[in-house]
Amino acid sequence: MSTTNRILLCDNVWKVYGPDADTFLSTREQPPSPEDLAAAGLLAAVRGVSLSISQGEIFVIMGLSGSGKSTLLRCMTRLVEPTAGSILLGGTNLLNATERQLMQIRREKMGMVFQNYALMPHLSALENVAFPLKVQGMKRAAREARAQQMLDLVGLGGRGRHYPHELSGGQQQRVGIARSLTLEPDIWFLDEPFSALDPLVRREMQDEFLRLQTLLRKTIVFVTHDFAEAVRLADRIAIMREGAVVQVATPEALVLAPADPYVSAFTRDIPRAQVVTARSAMDLGPDAAGSAGVAAAARVIDIAERVLAAEGPVAVLAEDGGVLGALSREAVIRLLLAQPHTRPAPVQ
Repeated sequence: MSTTNRILLCDNVWKVYGPDADTFLSTREQPPSPEDLAAAGLLAAVRGVSLSISQGEIFVIMGLSGSGKSTLLRCMTRLVEPTAGSILLGGTNLLNATERQLMQIRREKMGMVFQNYALMPHLSALENVAFPLKVQGMKRAAREARAQQMLDLVGLGGRGRHYPHELSGGQQQRVGIARSLTLEPDIWFLDEPFSALDPLVRREMQDEFLRLQTLLRKTIVFVTHDFAEAVRLADRIAIMREGAVVQVATPEALVLAPADPYVSAFTRDIPRAQVVTARSAMDLGPDAAGSAGVAAAARVIDIAERVLAAEGPVAVLAEDGGVLGALSREAVIRLLLAQPHTRPAPVQ
């Protein structure tokens, strides 16, 4: 991922709980291990995380419970105060911002959605969505018009006068999403927003999320513990273990080239056709059938029906329309029939 358009940069970020944690870190020549920290009576929720997130990408942070993924997201927003490191948002180091400056940054540049919808029960859906604009002092007519636009965007245009208790869980989460978008944030933080929903509604919300991203092209940091959800949504995924980032890669790279057995364990149940792209599955040699072709970045599962119906190999196209290679029926069938690797579950 190019660094020329990066919007968020974390550099050696630590969050350590315990007495004089900042002093302990500053006096160490080498990064302390979990054992070093434990010996000093300290606990690290985030350990030396460095990563960058680019404009317009969906960046997923995942790991087992207690891996530090939610704490890292909260460090990025300074809802949790990092112990050490720097966090740059659009070139501004959030750790140097005053409370007043931070409040303004959150209002103008950040949108946040969490697992608990945090809707105000005494306000209607429209009033909940309009509330951030009310805080900013926007006049009622203008803020309600904007809130109605956001409700229309998430498919709840006719539910504005309903109160939270009159809405389903999925509808409440849509209201939360609409509210987080009212201020047109530069970056959107979502912490397990769909995990409390039943599987069918969760799938619907993922579809809605992808539809909104196609329309809005937001920069998104999305926390989940579900690798299938991460694979479906992410441009890139960071996998965390014991507060540290183990690997950052595309879903395809995590499946095809995991950094270690811990990462491999997360991918063991993912069908290869769901993550492998046409670029990776194509051949360079065969001629392509006379058709419009498929995008190199398209996942095999999404183009399988088209390739299987073609008379011969289908052209794989670069973004500029140039032909990179050809995808055969046989290659698609192999991936559709491939069994996920069986590996032991990750050790906590």
